[in-house]
Amino acid sequence: MTDIVIVGAGPAGLFAAKEIAENSDLSVRIIEKGKSISERKCPATETGECIECEPCDVMHGVGGTGGMSDGTLNLHPKIGGDLTKFVDRRMAYDLIEEIDATFQKHGASKKIYGENTVEADRLARKAAAADVKFIPIRQRHMGSENLPKIISSFRKYLEGKGVQFQVNSEVEEIQPDGAFIQGKKLESKYVLATPGRSGAVWLAKQAQKRGLDISHGAIDVGVRVEVPSIVMEPIIEVSRDPKFHIRPESFDDFVRTFCTNHEGFVVEERYESYVGVNGHALKSEKSENTNFAFLSRVTLTEPVTNTTAYGESIGSLATTIGGGRPVVQRLGDLRRGQRSTSSRIKRGHVDPTLKSVTPGDISMALPGRIVTNLQEGLDQLDKIIPGVASNSTLLYAPEVKLYAMQIGVDENFETDIDNFFVAGDGAGLSRDIVNAGATGILAARGIIKKEKGQA
Repeated sequence: MTDIVIVGAGPAGLFAAKEIAENSDLSVRIIEKGKSISERKCPATETGECIECEPCDVMHGVGGTGGMSDGTLNLHPKIGGDLTKFVDRRMAYDLIEEIDATFQKHGASKKIYGENTVEADRLARKAAAADVKFIPIRQRHMGSENLPKIISSFRKYLEGKGVQFQVNSEVEEIQPDGAFIQGKKLESKYVLATPGRSGAVWLAKQAQKRGLDISHGAIDVGVRVEVPSIVMEPIIEVSRDPKFHIRPESFDDFVRTFCTNHEGFVVEERYESYVGVNGHALKSEKSENTNFAFLSRVTLTEPVTNTTAYGESIGSLATTIGGGRPVVQRLGDLRRGQRSTSSRIKRGHVDPTLKSVTPGDISMALPGRIVTNLQEGLDQLDKIIPGVASNSTLLYAPEVKLYAMQIGVDENFETDIDNFFVAGDGAGLSRDIVNAGATGILAARGIIKKEKGQA
């Protein structure tokens, strides 16, 4: 028996384990489902093939989806979630500083982006003139190829503190006093579920089975946009991962930019029911392109409120259209109402960095309202970033962010079930590395507080 079982070794789980190990005598075991080598390309090699190096902790899921990203840390409490919903602004920034310091301790770059306030104000004025909101924030970029070493160092530190890792182990069922793994129950005093974004659907099923309070919020559905790096350079000089919020005219829906990878690469992401896209950026290897997510917010009202299922259905349809691979289309082809072909893409000015794609028509995969939002939004963005909405611009689909389901928790991140806590993206409480880590810390503090009889 262990005192605390943490389900998921992403940022929320890792920072929760750190908080518990450093501030209590409770024993901790992290259970991580992980993914096979064939499903996760190694970011430490140019070919993506596993070379059985030390950073292969990441190949077993340690670090979560964030551990396979470009490693951008958004040092702001309202980006990637809203920490001020859980703590006051001062404590929110204290949590951010702690997470940032921890990543630096384990090898993250010391360089900070977004501190040029004069240029940021100038960009904000230009955006406002195009009826777009620019949000200036401080950021740190760790780099996709550096993340495995950073996560490996973090894991070793936790193991030195007595935290146990059990990887390649899928939790089939959660109970208040433990978890079932391959038919065997691992008993514990507390359970903290932090399965991450990829485990959101699984956690929702667990929550429904236990009768927990669940609310389905908004999801983001859209594309990964790829343009020549020179187009984005003036913006990147001001903000490495610029955040633009847009309200396109036709439907007045919320559209945003997310996860910009300057001189980076579009990559494939495999989920249980569909194939999607993401992006990463390396410090040692550069491309001639820049990519970013361009996402339209989707909410559903009665009688259907399950946005997670809706997002999965869009992803599944896009995968069908792409024959098991993501779909890519030139923006000019989309405007003309024709599908892209390999020859049309070759005639363009953007050489796709993701090769395992199917040229096609994203309007066959994404709802018409979303396609309209994306087209109009890119036209608005083009007024701020000339060239971003050129005919050669590539659109990869689908990019779906399934952080829709939110499990009800109290101020200690405990659910309605005694001794069952949740944190991170999978519980709908965060949407990025920093916010996930912060909610993990807060949940850990809630467990420690309860153990001391103070909750």
